[in-house]
Amino acid sequence: CLAKLILLGEGSLRRALRHYETHYHEERNHQGKNNVLLFPLPTQAVRGEQEKVRCRERLSGLLKYYEREAA
Repeated sequence: CLAKLILLGEGSLRRALRHYETHYHEERNHQGKNNVLLFPLPTQAVRGEQEKVRCRERLSGLLKYYEREAA
């Protein structure tokens, strides 16, 4: 996905890699682990049926992830 970015120098490359690393390790689900987050936040541990789901983005929409809104 980083091939779709126009990077202007080393600083923007490092910033993009930081965002991707955060998304990869903290925000996306892992298929090898039954599609769950490796380190869920305490608010994500209990799931209710009526909670709203919100889409969040990184890197101008190239990386998307979903999370439940706090009650």
